Amino acid sequence: MDSWRVAALVSLVLVGAVAAGLVATAGGDDDVTDSAPSATDTSPAMTVGTAAPSLEVTTPPASAATDQPTTTPATTLDPDTPDLSNRGPHPEFLPVQQWLQTDATSFDEFDGKVVAVQFWTFGCSNCQATFPHMRDLYEKYGGDDFEIVGVHAPEFDFERDVDAIAAAAQENGLTWPIAVDNDKLNFRSWQDRRFWPRIFLIDADGNVRYDHIGEGAYDEIDAAVGALIAESKA
Repeated sequence: MDSWRVAALVSLVLVGAVAAGLVATAGGDDDVTDSAPSATDTSPAMTVGTAAPSLEVTTPPASAATDQPTTTPATTLDPDTPDLSNRGPHPEFLPVQQWLQTDATSFDEFDGKVVAVQFWTFGCSNCQATFPHMRDLYEKYGGDDFEIVGVHAPEFDFERDVDAIAAAAQENGLTWPIAVDNDKLNFRSWQDRRFWPRIFLIDADGNVRYDHIGEGAYDEIDAAVGALIAESKA
């Protein structure tokens, strides 16, 4: 083969190798960009402070907050917090026979507070099982922002005795206001299906935000009260 043809073939091979190297280098840059999204990436893996289905909202780390400023401060909710959708104003609280352990003479006097309304009767074993939790709830949150109103609605005639109701409250450490609903006006008007015990959580604006029938869900109730108090102060 002529020497000039050999030189031409060598030149072509060298040009091809240089071009391939440039293409490989460009592909490497693309790979680096894909594997490290910027702080403004809105894909699920990079979203900062996204609320999970459980309504838990996490506070972004300091570095992420610096890279991606937010206009609204993040709020941390207890992971046990249940759905607290607004169910509208609570039913009218009808007159009761008597109020115990309070100077209040009407339910309206608790306006502006988060209120746990518990329907109970002292002879009910299911109600008795909730007493430790209710005491803990009152010890933790009771004060200017939160109140429990125990609506005592008798199941049997012996539970209509006001002195017996007061004695049961004292013996079990139930120190919050008690509405003696002997005619069951509220027990019936607040519930389509009537249960002992049953708890409603009312927010500071007077709206029903939570409803639980029976025993249990204690961590959930605690978290719900905390969330509603925090909301009222926001």
